[in-house]
Amino acid sequence: MSDWPDDQGGGRRYGRGSGGAQPDGARVMRHVQRDPASRPAGPPPGGVPPQPAYDEGYDAPQYGDGQPYGDARDDVFEPRTPRQDPYGQQQQGYNSGYNTGQVYGQPSGGGPGGGNGAGQPPRAPRPAPNWRKRIKWGAITLVSLLVVTSVATYFWADSKLKREVDLSKVIERPEGGAGTNYLIVGSDSRAGMSAEEKKKLHTGSAEGKRTDSMMILHVADDGGNTMVSLPRDSNVTIPSFKGAESGKLYPNQGRQTKLNAAYAEDGPELLVRTVEYNTGLRIDHYAEIGFGGFAKIVDSVGGVEMDIPKAFKDKWSGADFQAGKQTLSGQEALAFVRTRHAFSSDLDRTKNQQKFLAALAHQVATPGTILNPFKLYPTMGAGLDTLIVDKDMGITDVGSMFWAMKGITGGDGTSMNIPISGSVGSNLAWDKAKVKTLVKELNNDEKVTVSGS
Repeated sequence: MSDWPDDQGGGRRYGRGSGGAQPDGARVMRHVQRDPASRPAGPPPGGVPPQPAYDEGYDAPQYGDGQPYGDARDDVFEPRTPRQDPYGQQQQGYNSGYNTGQVYGQPSGGGPGGGNGAGQPPRAPRPAPNWRKRIKWGAITLVSLLVVTSVATYFWADSKLKREVDLSKVIERPEGGAGTNYLIVGSDSRAGMSAEEKKKLHTGSAEGKRTDSMMILHVADDGGNTMVSLPRDSNVTIPSFKGAESGKLYPNQGRQTKLNAAYAEDGPELLVRTVEYNTGLRIDHYAEIGFGGFAKIVDSVGGVEMDIPKAFKDKWSGADFQAGKQTLSGQEALAFVRTRHAFSSDLDRTKNQQKFLAALAHQVATPGTILNPFKLYPTMGAGLDTLIVDKDMGITDVGSMFWAMKGITGGDGTSMNIPISGSVGSNLAWDKAKVKTLVKELNNDEKVTVSGS
């Protein structure tokens, strides 16, 4: 039992709690500040003068701390007469002087009318979202992002082109016709390839570079594009030409040789000059890709599916294929388009090249590649890193060339070998009459009626 007296100070019970020698800890009484406007101007009934309200920093009366305090009655403290505490100290009662006038349990700031407090008007409802404006600005943001991305991609891709061929060095050129003519060359360039890559791709380590494939792509102004393969073993006449490096003029001596010898002798400029001289068709742009870039493009799209009708093997190119549908890696694709020892004629190889380009173009142009930046940019980078073009060719010309190839290989256009009439030794002789008709139709953007070999 506690020895602390139960009734001291005039019969008032206070100091309830433990019977220890020291008073209990402080207890805080909640209070709410009264709105000054709601206080009465005069004294309340009973003659008790109004007391000043406590400010925000007022510490509520505390019990058991030995300081004056009063009892709460309806949240207004009434004055008390002085009395003695257990220690003999006189205490003075006081009135808190504040009253909120608020009904407890009612949400703060919300009156019956939904207002913000006494004397304040109801809150206006939140306006509905303007979806038309949001959609408009969302569309503007999306379009702006696409424009910025497209412009950045354009300049990035354009900067990667290697403009190394100067067609202004080509002399005695034929007149141009309708449409645009591209000379597309696949070279055996090993530039930038490591010894391991050369061994893996069966390219050998020969110095310099030669052409493994050549095609003329005619992009018509009104559709009807045409792709004509030129066998590397084609028998052609080397015309007069100006050396690309020396600038020296070499006269026409009537020398006949294989078409790919022109490239080996003085590079792309002499190859363009030789094609123009033997066909009469003006070449507007030149594009060349090497072994390494070709293989990387195929690998970047995850391989190319081919339906090979007949099994064949070629130790020189590394080809070893079974018949049927199969997905070719970059290494296998390069072996496929280079193989010539497994066939009786170079014409068979050019047909395989056209067939593979059709499959590759279809694979690259799928939404899964174009709309996927993780595939699109590596594919573009792989091709552009090794793509050599003429000085006047821009990235838009590259795009036009690619889409025309895709259309032709997809059936929208004509794909053919140049007409062959026979052979001169081991070289393939062109059918000059058919070639002349073909060139006339291409220059006039007419439907091609000539059939190739």
